[in-house]
Amino acid sequence: MAALPDLNALPGGSLVRRGISDLDAGRETPESLLVSIGAPRLQGIGVPLPKAISDPEHKLYLLLAGEKGDAAHSAYNALVRRLVSFERAAACAS
Repeated sequence: MAALPDLNALPGGSLVRRGISDLDAGRETPESLLVSIGAPRLQGIGVPLPKAISDPEHKLYLLLAGEKGDAAHSAYNALVRRLVSFERAAACAS
């Protein structure tokens, strides 16, 4: 995989970097599922990604429900907001 740009300089960048690393290692984590959700847009703005996980929205929600119970919906929305913030910042930076 090609070297990544300085993702940490963007809001949510460390989250995206962890997700890419987890995807590359074949781990299904909240971060790798989140990156899989954003894969089309991330690739469109030039972020190189390994193969995305299928059905990431559902898998992320189930994972968060197991970890956070009734707070899963809020946690899911917070993660998606961080992803969108990163995508917007990355698009402006490129």
